[in-house]
Amino acid sequence: MKPMASRIAKGLLLSLLPALALAGSRNDYAREWPLATSESDAGAYRVVLDEAIYRQVQSPQLRDLEVFDARGQAVPSALFDPVRPASAPARLETVPWFPLPVMTGAASRDIAAISEIATDGSLRRVELRTTDAQDGGILIDASRLATAPVALRVRWTTGQAPLDRAYRVLASDNLRDWQTVQDEAHLVELENQGQRVLRDRIELTPVKARYLRLAPLAAGTAPRVERIEAELAQAGGEPAWAWQELPATRSEDPAGTVHYEFTLPGRFPIERADVSLPGNSTRSWTLESRDDAAAPWRRAASPWVAYRLQSGGRTDASPPQALDGMRRDRHWRLTATRGATTDLPRLRLGYRPETLVFVAQGEAPFALAAGSARTRRDDAPLVELVAALRQQRGPAWQPALATLGPDRTLAGEAALAPAPPQRDWKAWLLWGLLVAGALLVAGFAFSLLRKPPPG
Repeated sequence: MKPMASRIAKGLLLSLLPALALAGSRNDYAREWPLATSESDAGAYRVVLDEAIYRQVQSPQLRDLEVFDARGQAVPSALFDPVRPASAPARLETVPWFPLPVMTGAASRDIAAISEIATDGSLRRVELRTTDAQDGGILIDASRLATAPVALRVRWTTGQAPLDRAYRVLASDNLRDWQTVQDEAHLVELENQGQRVLRDRIELTPVKARYLRLAPLAAGTAPRVERIEAELAQAGGEPAWAWQELPATRSEDPAGTVHYEFTLPGRFPIERADVSLPGNSTRSWTLESRDDAAAPWRRAASPWVAYRLQSGGRTDASPPQALDGMRRDRHWRLTATRGATTDLPRLRLGYRPETLVFVAQGEAPFALAAGSARTRRDDAPLVELVAALRQQRGPAWQPALATLGPDRTLAGEAALAPAPPQRDWKAWLLWGLLVAGALLVAGFAFSLLRKPPPG
């Protein structure tokens, strides 16, 4: 697999060369930012876009964004979604466990009656009144886990095949009241002709509870369990959210409905919205957006209630509202579903910065140019290149980091003015020749008409 991925990566790199002939010129852009690379020979780099970049670009698709080398030659680049940190592997923690006797009726739910509990809530022992091998289930002490487990791993002595036991997993804080966190899970060990099938992991709906219980769904023999481990998820984290807070302008449509309008000062990839009013407030809002002031409004988010309450030095506020999809629109409008408010609301729009990945082709140092009405970047096939490299170097690999330096002016405002339409001189020349030829033919015909007929 790795040699194949290597050949794919090399082929993709070679395929980038013809695309550079279509790239723009540095003089077509308003501003540029020099790039400082974290590694001198990484080959591929990623640049996290900041607020200044989003304010400068003009294209709704961020096409007026390009990387140039020291000679002013464009290098292959492509826009990527926000980079999410790789999730850390799950952590396993051994937990105390106790076999349960076979219990029926109401007694089957009151495990506290046969248990001894320490003052910190941990289990000391569970009383067994039977020594048969019938499976009454397993009681797990999860009281000392820092976070809710996402799965359980049950380890038993080998050689118990054929084993296929179905369990329901329940959770409780008092050993009397139980809630189901997994309807049916199977522990399996099967062998056939030297082949072995093992399933010792039970996935859970994460819930923070002191105790977990594996309750068998049918009578049978208990497996000889050696230990049980709780699988705890390690949060990989989400890309940090950035926010643009916008002041409102009050407007009223012909029907008398009051709206609050906002202008976004850049091509930010908006995915969240929040509304704030002074003091304590609660109100239902509808959010719309459009990119052109003459275009119709489009709903950006389902109606939601935004609130803010202050009491006893504590502030409680509603969470941000997710949009129906990512928007880069310039114009936004809030409408209260039940009348207007005397105070002007402030709209907060949230986004996760995107990443531009480029290949270090040409001479360093490199610079990122942005803002143009005259040229458009064509994305190079870097998504496929990154995928191929991750097959070689592991799924967590990503291009080295390049950071933005202080910006400097290139063409300035002149780059933001559309280029004058180019005249097709060949077409004009052709039309001129056709018109001249037509006039020549018409003149010749007119001279023939004026010539007197022969006597």
